[in-house]
Amino acid sequence: MLMRNLVAALTVLASPLTASEITIEIAGEANGVVTIDLLDDVAPQHVERIKTLATEGAYDNIVFHRVIDGFMAQTGDVEFGKLGDDIRMAGRGGSSYPDLPAEFSDVPFDRGMVGMARSQSPNSANSQFFIMFDQGYFLNGQYTVVGRVTDGMDIVDAIKRGAGRNGAVLGEPDRMIAVRVSE
Repeated sequence: MLMRNLVAALTVLASPLTASEITIEIAGEANGVVTIDLLDDVAPQHVERIKTLATEGAYDNIVFHRVIDGFMAQTGDVEFGKLGDDIRMAGRGGSSYPDLPAEFSDVPFDRGMVGMARSQSPNSANSQFFIMFDQGYFLNGQYTVVGRVTDGMDIVDAIKRGAGRNGAVLGEPDRMIAVRVSE
């Protein structure tokens, strides 16, 4: 009995203190819901930023502005990426909050992992994030991992692809209709 209680206590202590996820309702060529487990214990500041922006509704109706087949789908430009606005600048903006310091980890960029987008400065992530279509180990230690898709990867795979090397989406891109947080 004592050993079972000790094992149960150690299991609780070994678990992350906070566990959260987001659900993203996607519309366009892809239609459905994607669930992402956020890695609070790996990148606490980045996860908190995503949760804050989702709670504020800032991610609602934001387009997937950069989508490269075999690589990733990028979204989250809450400044220039809202469908219905002029989205030609999508990918260059962020939120009104300050940029975040890098929180690099040993978690690899496997298929379905979610990372924070940034400029050339490692400490420039703000609101944009990307979901991996395939592994991208060349990103390991260069970008902050914030989560992993746990449901709806088939929806991610259906997101409208961009054209050319930079993956800019022509015409009307797919979008996040709503992004919600659950603890």
